[in-house]
Amino acid sequence: MNDAARRVVAFIIALAVFGLDRWTKWLVDTNFGSYDSKTVIPGFFNIVRSQNPGVAFGIFADTSAHGRTPILITLSVVAVLLLAAMLWRIQRLDNASAIGLALIFGGAVGNVFDRVAMGSVTDFLDFYAGSYHFYTFNVADASITTGACLLILSMLRVQRHGEARA
Repeated sequence: MNDAARRVVAFIIALAVFGLDRWTKWLVDTNFGSYDSKTVIPGFFNIVRSQNPGVAFGIFADTSAHGRTPILITLSVVAVLLLAAMLWRIQRLDNASAIGLALIFGGAVGNVFDRVAMGSVTDFLDFYAGSYHFYTFNVADASITTGACLLILSMLRVQRHGEARA
């Protein structure tokens, strides 16, 4: 596949992530009140509605600094622009890295959209096991994490095999 086709595929993946993220957040926002919860798998998984004014894993969520939201929006927009530029230069990426960056880009755009529109990000996927409770997250967060894992695996594979592109 040539670079133009790979670029189109990467941006379609990002658009699909953004669309799925927006749709799932809309479903939660329209069907759940603030902090409502629905048990899906008892003892393991709930769907909850929560608003995260901070960043990943609730970092800065408790900070009441007046400029928090504009600063987070600015940093997020810069990150999205950098990701877009990296995807545009797809010829430098192996397939796993291109897919990873597309997942990160789509997730980042989804969370930036929330932050600009509402000043916070809607989280709703709530996993736990016994007394261990993972941070509530959303489709965008899951895509960003999956993309980061693909990038790490790609870097490890390149280091081990000395390859530049799959």
